[in-house]
Amino acid sequence: MQTKSGFTLRPLGQEYILVGESVERVNFNKMIVMNETAAFLWKKVGTTHWEAKDLAKLLLAEYEVDEDTAMKDAQTIVESWKQAGIIE
Repeated sequence: MQTKSGFTLRPLGQEYILVGESVERVNFNKMIVMNETAAFLWKKVGTTHWEAKDLAKLLLAEYEVDEDTAMKDAQTIVESWKQAGIIE
């Protein structure tokens, strides 16, 4: 998988929003909001190819979590990104 290009991550208070760089990328009915952890992963993977296990490795390196928790969290983030249509 990889993130779709054409989005900019911007801080908004204690969360982050993903903004489309062009009008055709913006769905004005749905705002994509990320917490600090999801934003960390989004920045780390950039537009490279990655899998959920790669996200889990990043979580393990950055946060004090066990492998099972990291993998479950990574899979949850992947599913939410798929539903939002921001990865391919």
